[in-house]
Amino acid sequence: MTDPMPSAKAVPPVLFPGGASAPAAAVIIPVLNEAASIGLVLGEIPRGSVRHVLVVDNGSSDGTPEVARAHGATVLHEPRRGYGAACWRGIEALPAETKYVVFLDGDRSDYPDELPKLLQPLVDGEADFVIGSRARGAEAGALLPQQRFGNWLACRLLKRITGETYTDLGPFRALTRKALERMAMRDRGFGWTVEMQLKAPRLGLRTRELPVRYRKRIGKSKISGTISGSARASWTILHTLWTYRRFDPRDEHPAPAAQARGAAVP
Repeated sequence: MTDPMPSAKAVPPVLFPGGASAPAAAVIIPVLNEAASIGLVLGEIPRGSVRHVLVVDNGSSDGTPEVARAHGATVLHEPRRGYGAACWRGIEALPAETKYVVFLDGDRSDYPDELPKLLQPLVDGEADFVIGSRARGAEAGALLPQQRFGNWLACRLLKRITGETYTDLGPFRALTRKALERMAMRDRGFGWTVEMQLKAPRLGLRTRELPVRYRKRIGKSKISGTISGSARASWTILHTLWTYRRFDPRDEHPAPAAQARGAAVP
């Protein structure tokens, strides 16, 4: 049994510029103090590619929400810190019409103009889950050594656990809403991406990796920018792999109510 998708919250999503003729897609962008980059990110999303852009602020103190709102995004707030918590808040506010969901970082390390490339296999019915792989498209210095090693190790473990071959845990990804429902996401921290990639093959989802470009982010990373941040992220990823190593969708039950509102990973 899988979790039902959470009901929409009180903030009504606004139509993103050019969204009237776009596929029924929504972008979720978790942010924390990204005022210097979020306007650029939103400006680079191709007009007419998505209907809604939900920027989820995770406690910024630099005016990030105001910048995002001024560039046409719907701004949501998630007080509980955690990448997965912010992503879940965006899911809670998805318009009922949404068929495809894209996750994108707000630090301008990804290239938003590649968004249509990730969406197309979903729209064409050729895939359920598309991951943007930075393995070959990252510019020099964009992925720190600890990130490259962490990705390599996690992908090796995912291969061992699920049999699925991955090259990256990149945050730039797209999936159908139905696939997202079936994943019944629980992690509210840094294990969000690896939970998705572990569950996808167990659920029989059609997964595709597509190469994407990747550049140095604007500002310092809250995760890989410090030794302690990298250590916490690595531990969380390994903990998530261990937790879901025997995941079987037939055994799934609804998440506890505390987690359904963005509880942090213990």
